[in-house]
Amino acid sequence: MHGGGGSGPGGTKRARIEIIPLIDVIFFLLATFVLFTLSLNKSNGVSVHLPVSDTGGPRDPAGTVTISVTDEGTIAWNKDLVTLDDFLIRLQQYRRDEPDGRILINGDERAFFAQAVYIFDQARLAGFKQVFIETRSK
Repeated sequence: MHGGGGSGPGGTKRARIEIIPLIDVIFFLLATFVLFTLSLNKSNGVSVHLPVSDTGGPRDPAGTVTISVTDEGTIAWNKDLVTLDDFLIRLQQYRRDEPDGRILINGDERAFFAQAVYIFDQARLAGFKQVFIETRSK
């Protein structure tokens, strides 16, 4: 005779935590946070190694044209590599299309300073009032 413990075939079952759905939820959260983090630091320019700044804040690249100066000395308009003449033509064209447009200079920290200053000067001479230099925080 069995004692009345309820552990037989008709008795109560112990609760179990299913691991597989828990892992699915964890991976979903991980993917969500990774995509969110990537979207925080998006830039319309080519990939460059930005200089570090103590006072710089994140800039919103929406509604701006990003001009990149690479460490090799090439210039990119958003993600298109352009010549100097092409850059000046596009700058005038952008001024006509967007009189209140913003320019974001995205220069590599190893780029020549004179090139970044030249881009800055040309943007100001074209009449743009909002010209920013993109940096990364420490």
